[in-house]
Amino acid sequence: MEGLIAFWAASGIANFTPGQVFMMAVGALLLFLAIVKGFEPLLLLPIGFGAILANIPNGGFIDEGGLLFLAYHVGIETGVFPLLIFMGVGALTDFGALIANPKMLLLGAAAQFGIFATLIGAIALNWVPGFEFSMKDAGAIAIIGGADGPTAIFLASKLAPELLGAIAVAAYSYMALVPLIQPPIMRLLTTESERQIKMEQLREVSKKEKIIFPLMVLGLTILFLPAATPLVGMFCLGNLMRESGVVDRLSNTAQNELINIVTIFLGLAVGSKLSADKFLQLETLGILVLGAIAFAIGTATGILMAKLMSKLSGGKINPLIGAAGVSAVPMAARVVNKVGLEANQHNYLLMHAMGPNVAGVLGSAVAAGVLIAVLG
Repeated sequence: MEGLIAFWAASGIANFTPGQVFMMAVGALLLFLAIVKGFEPLLLLPIGFGAILANIPNGGFIDEGGLLFLAYHVGIETGVFPLLIFMGVGALTDFGALIANPKMLLLGAAAQFGIFATLIGAIALNWVPGFEFSMKDAGAIAIIGGADGPTAIFLASKLAPELLGAIAVAAYSYMALVPLIQPPIMRLLTTESERQIKMEQLREVSKKEKIIFPLMVLGLTILFLPAATPLVGMFCLGNLMRESGVVDRLSNTAQNELINIVTIFLGLAVGSKLSADKFLQLETLGILVLGAIAFAIGTATGILMAKLMSKLSGGKINPLIGAAGVSAVPMAARVVNKVGLEANQHNYLLMHAMGPNVAGVLGSAVAAGVLIAVLG
């Protein structure tokens, strides 16, 4: 009889709390979005599964020495996983579109306005009872507007580690929902005739230019914003391995095996912060709302900047490409291309949108560096 009592006391049924059940349902929802809807499955699937594992009573996954505990402290708390992801993304990125049309840097910069607008919004939210965000918390929340998951995780781990779970889930959720969030904003801020604008074919970029570009970007970052060099430096390393053509094995590893392995553990580590005791707080709701506002503002300011550039260029720039200024590579560029084709079936904007899209990656890294330099 005592054995049965001990067995029951150690069972999951006897130890589940309503919060744990709810968070496991959230994990199941993330799995549904990843598997059935195809929303950012490479990250939502391990994050969702990590959330389920983190809420198993007596499972030990998030206890000291547990798998998720170690994954978080080794890879997230140190900032190593986001940096390795950035190296892999750099190895996957072709800067050709940006080099061919460097004006697109302005769109990548404009789309980061949502970050700094949301920082103010997070501080303003302190006027609402129940919210108590510090400047560091506000900075970590605001980076969601850049739509760059690794950057959001890196900055949150430095400024507000206790908010990491909510920030990471918000960042990756909004990245996954780019095809749903951006098109209504794009249509609202542009006219039918603007969406039909066809852009001139980009010039061919030489190999020498592609090799010099990451070195130049790193050099400028070192000179003017050293705090951003962890992210920018790893991104440029990955890109240089790609473009140099002399380390194909290293480039292929960064693009495939390494980034895939790190993505698995990054997702699980983020999911470990979705335990009920850490996630189910009023502040989490505020973070999700502010993240959505940040992403919407970033999309809108990118489009408005593109509209201004279109006017100044005599109608040679399609304002839709401004929406790709957020860092969600390459989803935002694909959405721009899709909306452009809906207006004009011969209007292929993908390569033009990749310019502001990769500029947005650099822009979000620079914005993170600014926030670390000022608040860190």
